[in-house]
Amino acid sequence: MERIGVIGGGLMGSGIAEVVARAGLDTIVIEVSDEAAKVAEERIHGSLERALTRGKIDEAELAAVTGRITVATDLEALADRDLVVEAASEREDVKLELFRRVGAILEKDEAILASNTSSIPIVKLGAVAGRADRVMGVHFFNPAPVMQLVELIPSLTTSPETLGRMQAFVSEKLGKQPIEATDRAGFVVNSLLVPYLLSAIRMYEAGYASAADIDKGMVLGCGHPMGPLALSDLIGLDTIRAIGVSMYEEFKEPLYSPPPLLDRMVDAGLLGKKSGHGFYAY
Repeated sequence: MERIGVIGGGLMGSGIAEVVARAGLDTIVIEVSDEAAKVAEERIHGSLERALTRGKIDEAELAAVTGRITVATDLEALADRDLVVEAASEREDVKLELFRRVGAILEKDEAILASNTSSIPIVKLGAVAGRADRVMGVHFFNPAPVMQLVELIPSLTTSPETLGRMQAFVSEKLGKQPIEATDRAGFVVNSLLVPYLLSAIRMYEAGYASAADIDKGMVLGCGHPMGPLALSDLIGLDTIRAIGVSMYEEFKEPLYSPPPLLDRMVDAGLLGKKSGHGFYAY
């Protein structure tokens, strides 16, 4: 797999595109508008500039990686791709429509269509794509250029060959560490992480302590690198809510249900770091 497409140039999509391009692969990022495409280009270049400043890459590699990335707005540009990773909004209706359209666009029978979803059933995406055996979840973590883990999620209809190709691609080509998870909402990491984050939000909502003290307690008391409310801001409060809703719909466990404060913050546009304000101001 040498020609890669990424749908979505947000925090996750741009990070995935950078990882793929740094692995030496031809990369196309699809965004919804020219304005969004420009923002995606700036986001990718900014990340590469930070890598340069930290000595992770040199000027020559920065130029080479930038040259491998094209940002476009037409899904038809994905037609010749060997692998397309969808990293669009965590909304089931949006993802289903994208998989329906891209499944019809891909020219190569062996091309794989993957989703970076955190919680939406992979089997549903495969059912609308017209290539159910070549659809699976490939869940990166933020920031993708730094985080080593990638969850691989085959559905009931994903072929063993597709899973094997993705295991080799992630470990050998991208240099990441894959783990395999079943096609259940939340997979491995979010099934453990999201209830913890929602519990911290409920604690803050109930007035147990300030956001800063809750986070300080978990950093200094449990050795976590980041507190749960700061981490929620980093992930995006809309994403946290969407994952919680999806997990609650599947399992009906109260601990997965988003608390009212989270609903209100998302409705108010207080989404965390990406909007400039969440539990903290940025």
